[in-house]
Amino acid sequence: MDREPALRLLVVEDDPLLRENLALLLGGEPGINVVAACASAEEALQRLPAAAADVLLSDLGLPGLGGVDLIRRAKALQPALEIVVLTVSEDRDAVFAALKAGASGYLVKGATPRELVEAIAELRAGGAPMSPKIARLVIRDFQDAGAADEGLLTPKEKSVLAAIAEGLSYKQIAAGQHISPHTVHSHVKRVYEKLHATDKRDALVKARRKGLL
Repeated sequence: MDREPALRLLVVEDDPLLRENLALLLGGEPGINVVAACASAEEALQRLPAAAADVLLSDLGLPGLGGVDLIRRAKALQPALEIVVLTVSEDRDAVFAALKAGASGYLVKGATPRELVEAIAELRAGGAPMSPKIARLVIRDFQDAGAADEGLLTPKEKSVLAAIAEGLSYKQIAAGQHISPHTVHSHVKRVYEKLHATDKRDALVKARRKGLL
């Protein structure tokens, strides 16, 4: 059976000792080839095309161009590139900025060598490696967002939207809920505003996505 080709890894870390240790540690693992170890985002972006890396492992707190901007620009240059953050920051804003920019994983410095290697393997298998504290933060944020969405619409607005989802006309909804067609229209207008929807289909899609239907 053919062996899987070595994963090509580009490391970005401004601390020279840590950069060297990461390159030695990860480059010594079977199946991982460290193609470049860069001290800045600018250097990484310059070397990325020729390096043909599969994975970018980067700090966020870099001199000059920051880590989030590096992630965004690296993904624009090479959309298939997988990116894992390795940083000291556990700040919510930093985490979500990195993930929204295109990072597939987020590790906090202090992870053991084995955890780093396992994270790279998890990424290669299609996973999204995260330090336990970061994973908990992401889950908590998702749950908080869900709780906020639940109270987004009033019970009457939900019932009107549910009736629209069933294909009922404004006149039918008005008769069924003992309100005027004008009141139905007012409820629908508020639903559109709260969901930032442009039309009925958009409103239904967004409501289902938020678990409101």
